[in-house]
Amino acid sequence: MLTDERISQLLRQSNQEFRELEETHHRLDVELTDLQRRHVLTPQEEATKKHIQKEKLAKKDRMAELVRQYRASAPSA
Repeated sequence: MLTDERISQLLRQSNQEFRELEETHHRLDVELTDLQRRHVLTPQEEATKKHIQKEKLAKKDRMAELVRQYRASAPSA
């Protein structure tokens, strides 16, 4: 049986949407880390942080959905 990590590797090689989702997720992670390093955030920065968190989660959810779809369509090994 294929692991999620192996399916992710296969999708990275074959699926443009998956690669773009991963790249965006990573970029958002870097932005979020930068915001979280600050001790005090302005109200605008807090709103930006919340937006980044939501967008990052949506990307992760879509990647997980693609992994599930791949698993469902892959022949059993």
